Amino acid sequence: MFRLHTLLFIVLACSVQKALGGEIIEGKEVPPNSLQFMASVQNNGKHFCGGFLIKKDIVLTAAHCFIEKRSNLTVVLGTHDLSNINERTMRYNVKKCEHADFNNTSLASDITMLKLSRPSKIKPIKLPNKKMKIKKNTTCLVAGWGKIKSQGRKVAKLREVDVATIDRRTCQREWAKAKKDYVLPANIICAGGYGTKKGACQGDSGGPLVCNKMAVGIVSFNLRGNCLYPNVPNIYTDISKFVAWIDYPKKRCQI
Repeated sequence: MFRLHTLLFIVLACSVQKALGGEIIEGKEVPPNSLQFMASVQNNGKHFCGGFLIKKDIVLTAAHCFIEKRSNLTVVLGTHDLSNINERTMRYNVKKCEHADFNNTSLASDITMLKLSRPSKIKPIKLPNKKMKIKKNTTCLVAGWGKIKSQGRKVAKLREVDVATIDRRTCQREWAKAKKDYVLPANIICAGGYGTKKGACQGDSGGPLVCNKMAVGIVSFNLRGNCLYPNVPNIYTDISKFVAWIDYPKKRCQI
């Protein structure tokens, strides 16, 4: 669902690069053939971040997933089980389009598009419009592959967990308690990790926060890779603030 002005940012940014593997905390395995829009973003055939299909040939994910250089980037769609991949039909080559305002220290504008080498037959998930605001305490879903606890083992089958959204004032207050003078980036949503044992972890980075059957957020970061919740709220990129960029990428990227 995952990384960050000071030493805090440096520590978190480093944690981002190390925490690869897709962690859902206190979640459950999804039924086969569900959440078909979920994408596994892979390097040399190995999962390192999540993503999700938003158009027939576009997957959305987190920009921080590519702080570390990736040499052989592909996306897998159409399976909840990464140990059961049809290479011919499920794997796609991609071209990457990172948001120009992405800051790899603060993780502001933590969003990237991946253009698939061919259209997918899978139904994309809907996105919010630019005016949409998610109310606090909205129950949402986050999903990802990999570990089921901090420093735990990786799993191949997709897992999901319900999390509640948290208002920005509370979110900022809790982060400022944890790290003095810390200010959250703009254009984010807070959900899970606070007041509950449920949440995402860095390895879920790039995956969607799904509310009311729409992908409203992208897993961005938590505090120093600590997934022993309750802790401070998890942070997601607010997709509604980037709708114009998603719709008109050719003005900014050649994909």
